[in-house]
Amino acid sequence: MNYTLNQLRIFLKIVEKQSITKASEELHLTQPAVSIQLKNFQNQFPIPLTEVVGRQLFITDFGEEIADTARRILREVDSINYKLMAYQGELAGRLKISVVSTGKYVMPYFLSSFMRDNPGVDLMMDVTNKAQVVESLEENLVDFALVSVLPQHLNLNKVSLMKNILHLVGNPKYFGKVKLSKSAFSKDTPLIFREKGSATRAAMETYLAQRNITVTKKIELTSNEAVKQAVIAGLGCSIMPLIGVNNELRKGDLKIMPLKDLPVITTWNLVWLQNKKLSPVALALLDHVNATKEEIIKANFAWVHNY
Repeated sequence: MNYTLNQLRIFLKIVEKQSITKASEELHLTQPAVSIQLKNFQNQFPIPLTEVVGRQLFITDFGEEIADTARRILREVDSINYKLMAYQGELAGRLKISVVSTGKYVMPYFLSSFMRDNPGVDLMMDVTNKAQVVESLEENLVDFALVSVLPQHLNLNKVSLMKNILHLVGNPKYFGKVKLSKSAFSKDTPLIFREKGSATRAAMETYLAQRNITVTKKIELTSNEAVKQAVIAGLGCSIMPLIGVNNELRKGDLKIMPLKDLPVITTWNLVWLQNKKLSPVALALLDHVNATKEEIIKANFAWVHNY
């Protein structure tokens, strides 16, 4: 056999994406280049690694076993590289962070200078909903997670970063004023929710339940960006984190709708399992965050308190 590390990496990306096209986009390669590498890799084995049914690519059972082995090989290769960098006095290793979807507006600011100062660190940041973030913590798949609502069933350590402020927002062209009528949102004012498992949805539902407010017309969408675009388009209003709608508020595409007992305020927390043995890279990030968070907030998020 004469396969290369590059072929292993390309094959793993194909397995992850279940698509040559998507793998090529992620790898910044042309689709023909990825197809050629897959063919050359397949030629090393007498048993198929993939199969196409209709127009869908599937990984065979044998292909999945080869993918598991490839992951182990590449982890060992990375370990060699990290050890070499450490021997040369550089901080090196992999940092894995899972971030709730709205946290994508927050976490990069607490990482950027750390990553610039430590080029030997590889970052893997997964942006998903709260349910998936909690699952990654439970299964010890990540070093840290960024959440605004702490999962109560896990024993966690935390560093509080900054406030997460949520207001009711709408497009002023369609919703000049929002009123509560008999403890209910009017049918003329649809309320747009994130999907179940989202921390933003949980905050909305808690606010409504505590005030016995019923919603007569509800819309559910599966991402924060989808909710924002729907609100801009006039589909309804939503309780959203200011961190994700600042530009739209400044441009006048969205407006904060004053409502009793709003805003809802939570806190962005960087969390990790209490019994987790943190790597030198993870410990270095914690030191960096604790030392720089006030400066980062002042430089990038002072505007939050203007609303």
